[in-house]
This record gives sequence, structure tokens and C-alpha cells, in this order.
Amino acid sequence: MTGAGTMRRWIKVAVAAAAVVGLGGYMAEPYVQDWWLVGHACDGALPRDSVAQLAPDDAQFTKEESRRIPELGFYGCSLAFDGDDTEGVTLVAMSAYTGRDDQDREFKRAFPEGGFTPNTVLSGGLPGTVDDAGVMRIVTRCPALGKDAEGRQRKMLVRVGTFGDVDRSALGAVYRTAVALANSASKNLSCGARPLKVPHRTTGFDTEERWRRAVSPAKAEGTGCDWLARAGLAKSGGWRLAAEANDTAPTSVCDLRMEQGDGAGRAGMAFGAWYGDWSSRLTASDDNGERRPLTATARCDGEAANFALDATKDTPGVDKAERRRLLKAFAEDQVRRRGCSGLRFF
Repeated sequence: MTGAGTMRRWIKVAVAAAAVVGLGGYMAEPYVQDWWLVGHACDGALPRDSVAQLAPDDAQFTKEESRRIPELGFYGCSLAFDGDDTEGVTLVAMSAYTGRDDQDREFKRAFPEGGFTPNTVLSGGLPGTVDDAGVMRIVTRCPALGKDAEGRQRKMLVRVGTFGDVDRSALGAVYRTAVALANSASKNLSCGARPLKVPHRTTGFDTEERWRRAVSPAKAEGTGCDWLARAGLAKSGGWRLAAEANDTAPTSVCDLRMEQGDGAGRAGMAFGAWYGDWSSRLTASDDNGERRPLTATARCDGEAANFALDATKDTPGVDKAERRRLLKAFAEDQVRRRGCSGLRFF
């Protein structure tokens, strides 16, 4: 992309237009319109350099919208550019919610039944995830809003989506945009959250890159799945670990895979943790709320936390007793990291 060049073009055209023509002609210039729309979109929160990097070459911006409903705990905004249809194409869209029902709906989208749908934790320990469609969800506490009727600390969930596939060169722009919008949403909804910072290093969102970053369990230290370095898995097993875990995201997953010989395919074990009362549905096996096997629960920050193991049927060297031992090690590590209590196994 030519984001830096586009930004310089906006600046030069805006200055030249302001000096030469009146306000009517000034606003008629397409690049000046771009400058004005980007500056007003999302109440001025969008970083111009990031927008320039994310937008397709020669895109002309056509519409910006912001909507705030404080009594419902909602704030949203978007920026669109010209496209093949009359509605245009949305470059950036953000929705923020402080209401529990709205947050639960978003979590249901992000974590369908079972909970093991691929979600990558955000870089730099940011409190959020990104799904396989590139939608980021950031969750922060709202100290200024106090506690809800059930005594739980109120939180804000911010959903950010950007146009198109995100390649590595644009990852920084995506993160800068998402962090800026989350910090702005906190102000607009009187959340009072501690301002988030953009990570110095960012990792890609796609599943293939996730496995390119995989390490052996013996090298799990510092990945958020440190417990596997001490878990005693056979070194000869050929296991590879994709760690999607930090101490702030609403989920943590330690995903293990092993190539089996003789054309038997690939064995796998995924250890998942989900934080919040919304997560209890993920470990229920039927409408009666009975828990599926190899699960655990705890209380973290006044809410439920749920832990589960999902594994292929035939995992060499790992029988049911070993699976239970590994789940215990995972859950105990998560409880220690998050300061939880009341860990129970099922």
C-alpha cells in the first residue's frame, strides 16, 4: 500500500486548497473531503496514518457515522469509502458495549458451542482476541461504572473490524486503530478504563502463521502455556504447541498437535480457558446443563471461569488418566495466573 504517500497527498492538497479557494471549493476537492471525513470519523479518534495504510490505493472516502446511546451503554462509529455499490465499503467499524446482554451476544459470536473455534489472543498482553474473520474484541474493566446488580465489576467490550485481509505490513495499523478506538470508547461511555497501549511487536491473525510460530512443549516458557514445559510429555512424541494465551484476554488456549505415522493423520489436544459467567454454556453438554467430561470451573474476579480439554480419540501415549492429569495442570496454572479460587474438576 502507499499509505505514507497518500497521507502526504492529503496534507498537500488540503493546504493548497485552503490557500487558493473558498470554503465551498475547498470542500469540493475529493482529497480534502477525505481529510475532513477521516478527521471527523469516530469523533476524531482514528489515526490518520493508519487509515491511509489500511485504505486501498486511490479510495475516496464517502461517509462517516458515530452513534452514542449512553443509557443503553452503546457507542459505535464507522468510516466508508467508495465501492461498487451505492452504500460504499466500510473500512473501519467499531461497536462498544457496557451492557452485559450485549457483551454475552458478542461472546456467543466469538465462541460458538464448544468454545474451541480459533481465536488468537492479541499481541502485547492486550485484553482481547481476534477471530478467524479478523474481528477484534477487546474487554476492559470500567472502574468509573462500579458494579452491576449482581455485584460484578462492570466492563466494556469493544468490537473492531477492518476492511479486507490484513497482511503483515498492515498489522501495526490495525492495532493502532483498534487501541485508539477502544480508548475513545472508554471516554464516550464514561468507562474510566486504564488507557491501552499499542504493542511494540505484533503477530499475524491467520491459523497458518499461528502454527508457523509453534514450538515444542519443552520450550513453552514465556508463551502463556509455561505449564507444558513441566508437564512431562514424552519428548519423542513430536508434539508442537501453538500458544494463544495471556493473562488478560477472555480466553486462553494451549493447542498441541502431533503428526502420526502410517498415514494415521494428526493427533491433537487443546486446553481451553474462558473467563466470565457467559462461558458456563461452553462446557454444558445438553439443555439440562450437564457438564461434558474433562472440564473444571473456578471463580475469577467474581465470575465463573471454565476450563476444558478437547482431544482426538486416539492420542498415542495419552490415555484418559493422563488427559485428566494434564487438564489439572493447565487449570491450576490458569488459576494461579489469574488469582482465582474454588477450582473444581468434573
